[in-house]
Order: sequence, then C-alpha cells, then structure tokens
Amino acid sequence: MTFEPGLVHTPLTPFSSDRRIDFDVYTRSIEFHVRHGADALAVPMHCGESVSLTDAERRQVITFAVDHAAKRVPVIAHVSDAGTAIAAGLAKHAQAAGAAAIVATTPYYWTPPPAMVLEHFSQIGAAVDVPFFVLNAPDDMAGSKINTDLARKLIDKLPNFAGVVDSSLDWQFMIELLTDAAHQRPTFSLISGTDLMVSAAAIGASGLFSALAAVAPKLVRKLFDLCRQQKLFEARALQEEIAALRQIVKPGGVAALKAAARSMGRDYGDPRPPLLPLDAAAEKKLAAEIEALPSLAAEPRGW
Repeated sequence: MTFEPGLVHTPLTPFSSDRRIDFDVYTRSIEFHVRHGADALAVPMHCGESVSLTDAERRQVITFAVDHAAKRVPVIAHVSDAGTAIAAGLAKHAQAAGAAAIVATTPYYWTPPPAMVLEHFSQIGAAVDVPFFVLNAPDDMAGSKINTDLARKLIDKLPNFAGVVDSSLDWQFMIELLTDAAHQRPTFSLISGTDLMVSAAAIGASGLFSALAAVAPKLVRKLFDLCRQQKLFEARALQEEIAALRQIVKPGGVAALKAAARSMGRDYGDPRPPLLPLDAAAEKKLAAEIEALPSLAAEPRGW
C-alpha cells in the first residue's frame, strides 16, 4: 500500500472567546494551507491541541477538514488516544469520513511495555484499510519508545502500515529504520516530524509534517522542494532560517505558535486550558522577533 503524503501542513485549531472551536476561522485556515503549498493536511495534531478536544470534537474536526479540503488535498487523521478501543474507533470514523490515512503515537499517560505498544498499534491499524503511520514524538510522549524492532513487527502484522513520522531527531534510529524496515517493505516511508528536514532527507525521508507552515508556508515549501530534489547544500541556508523561527517559537509551545501566526495576521485565538496564552509583554517580544527575521518578508500576511 503506497501513500506519499509529501509536504503535510498540520493546522492549528482556532478557538473563539468562549473556547469553542471556531469553524469559520477553521475554514479560512484550510483555504490558507491549501493555497500556500500543502500537499496534505494532518488534523488535529498536537499543535492542533488534539489532547484538549473531546472525542466528538476530534471527529467533527476530521470530518470538517475532509469536507472543506474538498479532495484538493488528502487529509491524514490523527487518532492517538490513551485507550486502544477509543483510538481504533476514531480511526474507523476517519476512514468513513474520507480521510486518506491515519497517524497515531503511543498511548497517552500509560507507559506500557513493548508488547502492549505493539498490540495497541496493531489494533488501531487493523481497524482500517487506509495507510497507517506511527508518530515517534519522544519530546511529547516520554516513556514507551518506538524503535526499529517495533516497526518490523508491525510490518509483519499490518499490510497497511505505511511508515513512521519521526520528530526525535535521532539520526541513528532513522538510519536503522530505513535500512531494516524499508528492506522488509520497499514502500515503507520515513517522514520528518519536524521542520528540520535536511538531515532527515539525507537519510531518505520522503515527507514532512510541518507546524511552522502556519507561520511561514513559502519558506517551508522551498525547503521541502530542495530536500526532495536532494539539493541539500542549497537547502541548508533555508534550514538555518527555519531553525531561527523554530527557536523563537518552540519554547512557548502552542501558545507561541498561535502568537506567531497572529503576528502574521492570522488569529487562531488563545489555546485551551490548561495551556495559557502568552502574556502581553511576551507576545510583543515574540512579534518583534518574528518581524526582525528577513526570511519572513515575503511570507503571506493575513488569510
């Protein structure tokens, strides 16, 4: 089963002042991402505050994204959950709604041993026919690890296990993964889970999940295209510019990412509790740092 997602934008989830999902803004967000270089959308990822959404809201977001992408770009549904049956149920809903693929990481809160992680992923993947990607996000999900042995066992169990989205920046792991898993399943894909793609591309990554596309879609698109063409030396300069943006945003997490998008004229509202928005001084400082980046001068302002 082959599915090459390419450059995947991971939209933020907009909230109104009463903390409800603002679907009017979500419509503008989807149009923005489709218009500015997304090959696919992944919703709702961690930057989309997936863990702050109810199961019903997650289903609603997935269906909404599929409907409003209107077959212009495929939608990858993020179905991670602490409970295996809950995640598998969300996966089934996503497939029925028209999602092109699903992605999931290790169970929230629990840190089960490898055999249980294997069973968790096996049940999620077996619930659907569409391609299934495993997300390796150790910064977000401390505890249970995703390794090459797990990937090989999943290949044996699941014909639709399509690859790993990796944000670990562990180059040795990625090399082992593509050496072993891709040998076992030639269509297996490694996808960079961060906007730092040059090294991942050198190893063989074929795709990118980008949160920073909400701020600088043109810069991300240029970097991705150079990496796919293996013009890695040329891509290094763009990588440094993206790294500078990432350094501004990463310490503040989702709140800083939303503040950065707001500084570019795209207001997603504040994050949901327990996350707190940046205070006025911190947001002003962030906006000034964003404005000072020469690489963002050509980026779109507003929707």
